Amino acid sequence: MNFSNFLFMEQEIGLVILFVFLFLYDTFCSEKGKQYFQGVAVSLFAAFTVYGFFPLLTGEAFGGMYVSSKLTIFMKNILNVATLIVFLQSNNWLASKETVHRRGEFFTITLVTLLGMYLMISAGNFMMLYIGMETASLPLACLAAFNKYREKSAEAGVKYVLISAFSSGIMLFGLSFLYGGLGSFYFADMAAHLTGSPLVILGFVFFFGGLGFKLSLVPFHLWTADVYEGAPTSVTAYLSVVSKGAAAFALIFALYKVFGPIEVVWHHILWWLSVITITLGNLFAIRQKDIKRFFAFSSISQAGYILLGIIAGTAQGMTATVFYVLVYLFSNLAAFGVIAAVEHYSKGDTRIAAFNGLYKSNPVLAFVMMLAVFSLGGIPPFAGFFSKFLIFMAAADQGQWILVFIALLNTVVSLYYYLLIIKAMFITEGEANAVGRFRTDNYNKVSLWICTIGIFVVGILSVIYEYIGTISFGI
Repeated sequence: MNFSNFLFMEQEIGLVILFVFLFLYDTFCSEKGKQYFQGVAVSLFAAFTVYGFFPLLTGEAFGGMYVSSKLTIFMKNILNVATLIVFLQSNNWLASKETVHRRGEFFTITLVTLLGMYLMISAGNFMMLYIGMETASLPLACLAAFNKYREKSAEAGVKYVLISAFSSGIMLFGLSFLYGGLGSFYFADMAAHLTGSPLVILGFVFFFGGLGFKLSLVPFHLWTADVYEGAPTSVTAYLSVVSKGAAAFALIFALYKVFGPIEVVWHHILWWLSVITITLGNLFAIRQKDIKRFFAFSSISQAGYILLGIIAGTAQGMTATVFYVLVYLFSNLAAFGVIAAVEHYSKGDTRIAAFNGLYKSNPVLAFVMMLAVFSLGGIPPFAGFFSKFLIFMAAADQGQWILVFIALLNTVVSLYYYLLIIKAMFITEGEANAVGRFRTDNYNKVSLWICTIGIFVVGILSVIYEYIGTISFGI
């Protein structure tokens, strides 16, 4: 066996080493030592995240099944930053009596899902992509049901695992058609022999359906609101950003590297799915009374915007999509950091009404939530404005004016329901039993500082977008 193949898998190997260390630490350390587990785990993962931004080896391994490039490394770094923020925000929840003795399980299971997402991004073969997807999906069901003594959490886990298994079967069915029509699972070989035969088109539709579940695209979105509501808030944040981002990146590579020759087919599919996903996500978000269900439909709508960049089918479209996910990371996790804090101090209340008068009880959290929803809504000068502008520009450059116009109209709708949260925090009076003044924990403070800086800085520093454009060229 040629062990040089593993030289290109620095991030995966580092993640496995970190997983083994944390597993052994949690298994064999004393009860006193477990008190420091959160700090040790977060510090080590922060060091691992920083390491990913240093120059790493690029190339192919295992005959092209695994591909490492500057772009895949950058995408993994985006997922690492998001995961680090989720770890920081989980401190209060993991310190509760219900989960304090299972803190190690949360970290180790999350690292396993992250490893699967790494494989999805670096896949050069559909079998590698499928293995990565399953490695990520099955532990995510465990995370969704982590609060096992709460009915909604158990329900979330069951719904996620059932629909995940169903979507996995659909994807495998599609891959069998693709293999039957093309005789290979390697991206390069498939692209060279790709034709618009009915068998290949049907295989693509089934494959896309499997990934559509991970992205929460309509009509594959029906699990999203229930799972987001029932899962622990930190897990919901992880699902909404890290899982969705990995699926978006995997879809980009599959479409650009494999299905480019039949763009005329998938272009129409993505066009209609983008319109339906953005519109339904916005309309259903308006009706929500629970903040986690609210952001579930918001994330569905955001997935439709992500499709805008993918539809462009160009390096500019890929650059805009990767940049959009990066901005979405900071904006969405800032909102979930505030939700986690309010939920903790209001003893599990996740109604939007729980945020009434938040400006009086905690003006800093209200300010951070305001920045988050303004960025998600695309209001300048926050990073979300630049990400939406760039993704609209990528679609418009390919003549998608009608699609861009529909997306712009939906942006106005999204501003309305995002402003409902602003109204609750700054205008509506708090309920009689509303939570009083409180201070969030230091871990969450750090996460909110990171997100706030990201919301302001990422959009202004054009060098970030330019760097993504440089490494996206020629993909």
